[in-house]
Amino acid sequence: MRILFVAAEAAPIAKVGGMGDVVGALPKVLKAMGHDVRVFMPYYGFLPDKIRIPKDSIWQGSAMFQDFEVYETKLPNSDVPLYLFGHPSFSPRRIYYGEDEDWRFTLFANGAVEFCWNYWKPEVVHCHDWHTGMIPVWLYEDPDIRTVFTIHNLAYQGPWRWRLEQITWCPWYMQGHNTMAAAVQFADLVTTVSPTYAEQIRTPAYGEQLEGLLSFIAGKTVGILNGIDRDSYNPATDRYIPQNFTAETIDDRKQNKIALQEELGLEVNSGAFLLGMVSRLVEQKGLDLVLQILDRFIAYSDAQFVVLGTGDRYYETQMWHLASRYPGRVSAYILHNDTLARRIYAGCDAFLMPSRFEPCGISQMMAMRYGCVPIVRRTGGLVDTVTHHDPANETGTGYCFDRYEPLDLYTCLVRAWEGYHFKEPWRKLQQRGMAQNFGWDKSAVEYVKAYRRIWGLPEEEPAEEKAAVVATPDDAKVESPEDKRPELVK
Repeated sequence: MRILFVAAEAAPIAKVGGMGDVVGALPKVLKAMGHDVRVFMPYYGFLPDKIRIPKDSIWQGSAMFQDFEVYETKLPNSDVPLYLFGHPSFSPRRIYYGEDEDWRFTLFANGAVEFCWNYWKPEVVHCHDWHTGMIPVWLYEDPDIRTVFTIHNLAYQGPWRWRLEQITWCPWYMQGHNTMAAAVQFADLVTTVSPTYAEQIRTPAYGEQLEGLLSFIAGKTVGILNGIDRDSYNPATDRYIPQNFTAETIDDRKQNKIALQEELGLEVNSGAFLLGMVSRLVEQKGLDLVLQILDRFIAYSDAQFVVLGTGDRYYETQMWHLASRYPGRVSAYILHNDTLARRIYAGCDAFLMPSRFEPCGISQMMAMRYGCVPIVRRTGGLVDTVTHHDPANETGTGYCFDRYEPLDLYTCLVRAWEGYHFKEPWRKLQQRGMAQNFGWDKSAVEYVKAYRRIWGLPEEEPAEEKAAVVATPDDAKVESPEDKRPELVK
C-alpha cells in the first residue's frame, strides 16, 4: 500500500511534541512491513544542520499564488523517503509560532496536495493535526486517494473559516468553522493517539467545543495507542547515558543518578528521592498543580527536582524562581535537549506527569523503559499506559491520582516518596515498568487495519494477493469509492 505521511514534525530532525515521535517512528515500521511509505514535511531553516539535503529539488509546484520546491532525502537511520517542502516562509530556524503560522502551514498543506496530484500519488494520505487539516477537504472528491486524520492535540484547531477563505481555496462543499472541524468531517477515518482520549474528546470536559461533532462522527473514529522506538530508547545500548543497564542489572542505574546530580549541580546523594519532569511548560501539562505543591514537597522532604523544557514564559520564570530558592535541590533547564532528556529518564527515581489532559503521552513510556517510575494523573493515554502500584499484590507500574486538584497530586507524591524508601518493592516496581512493551509493532498493525478499512479491504491480506493480480470480471459489480465516503454534518 502506498502511504504518505504529512506532518509538521518528524523526530529526530524536527520535534516539539509527541507528533514528531509518531511521524519519525511509525513510517519506519510500516516500511519494514512491506508498505511504500513516505513522509512530507516543511523544509525548516535548521534542517541542513541535521541531515544531508541535495541542492537540487526533485519537483517544483505552485499553490496559493506561491512557487515552492520539493527536495528528497531520507529519514535518519532508515530508507524511508523524506520530501521537504521548500518555501521562504519556512526558512526561519523555528517550527511553530510567528504571525504567519496559519498562512504558512495552510500553504504547506496545499503544497502537499499538489504534490500528490502531480508527482507521487499515494493510496492513503495520513494527516497529522490542524497543520494538515485542509488536506482531507481538498482530497474529498478524489476517488483514488483516501485520507486518515490523526488528532494529537485537540486544543490547537487552526485558523477559522473566515481566515481560510481569505488565504486559500475553500471548496463549495466545505463545512466546519475552523481547520480541525473541517478535517474530522472530511477525512475517511479519524484517529486519536490513545483509546481513552478517543472517548474523552466526546465530552464537554475534553472536547474543546467540538464534542458534539466528534460524537457525531464516532463511527469513523478509532483510538490507537502511540509507541516508542525501543531500539533508540534502550538503556542497555543508549550511548548518551553514562552507565548502561538492564532490568536484571538495574542496580547499575545508580551511577546515572550520581552523574545526573553532578551534571545539574544538585547535591550528590544517591539516597535522595530524585524527581524529574521533561515537558512543554504549558497549562495542559499540569504546571499550575506543580507550582502549588512542589515548594512544600521540597521543603518537607529530602527530594530533589529537575525540569527540562520550554513553553509559556510564566511557567519558565516560576521554575527559575523555584530553582533559585532551593540551590542544590532544584534544577531548571529551559531548553530542548534530547540527550539530557535521556539522562533524566535514566537517572531520576520518578517521573512527574500530572497532565490536565493528555492525548497519549510519550514521556511516561520512555521513563518506564529506563526504570523511572511515573507519577501521573489518570487521563487520556496515561490511563492506557500506567497502572497504579499495588505493593501487596506486586502489580502496577506507577503512582496515579484522579482528580485535578493540588492535594491529590501532593498525596500521590508523598506516597511515591514513601514507597521509594522500601528498596525491594521499589526495584520490582521499576522492573515491571521496564518489562512493558510500548513498541510500534502492535500500533502499526492497527494502523494497517485502519488503512485497509477505508478502502473496504479485509483486515488480513492473503498471501497470494501479493503474488498475483486478480482481474475483475467485466460483469462484476464494482463498488464506487464514493459510496464509502462519510456522511457530512447537515
